[in-house]
Amino acid sequence: MHRILKVNPFFLAVLITLGVMAHGSRAQAATDTLVVAGGCFWCVESDFEGVKGVKSAVSGYTGGSTKNPTYKDVTRGGSGHYEAVKISYDPNVVTVDHLLSLFFRSVDPTDAGGQFCDRGDSYRTAIFVSNKAEKAAAEAAKQDAQAALGKTVVTPILPKAKFYKAEDYHQDYYKGTNIVITRFGPKRQSEAYKRYRKACGRDARVKQLWGNEAPFTH
Repeated sequence: MHRILKVNPFFLAVLITLGVMAHGSRAQAATDTLVVAGGCFWCVESDFEGVKGVKSAVSGYTGGSTKNPTYKDVTRGGSGHYEAVKISYDPNVVTVDHLLSLFFRSVDPTDAGGQFCDRGDSYRTAIFVSNKAEKAAAEAAKQDAQAALGKTVVTPILPKAKFYKAEDYHQDYYKGTNIVITRFGPKRQSEAYKRYRKACGRDARVKQLWGNEAPFTH
């Protein structure tokens, strides 16, 4: 004869509540990352930090062989690194497919020599993947972008490599308040960024290329 175990209703309610809270905590804590190179990392960071579901966007360097590279190492060439951004996001809020679609429509993926006024290998576009699922998503997004443009998309899909965070002054440069010397004279970083972005022709070219599909043009 089996003994029937009686459970106190209050105790049972507490267990259920704790289980729901634990599940909620796991959902809230979910974080995936996407690493992309789209020319000037200030601009990519600025674009993606405003996307719902994105927790952070960090400027850095990846894809090369030089260890602990500096900005000068990367921009003068020879390091093999790209200016890149690591996007941390909540997959419960935004999908990698959507982020990849936004990425392609925020750059000129037909340009193999850099992006806009920034020329050279470190300013080329790229997507970095770490598994088959990420690779499949990136390839699908690339094919979609190519079909939408009717032009060859040259953005490579590369194995994810060590990501080196860029110097502190590059992080959130687009909203910085420090005074910097520019060709426009002394400006706060946020204003210098706006002047640079406009002078570089980034938004104008993206708008010309993508029209109403351009998500971040200012």
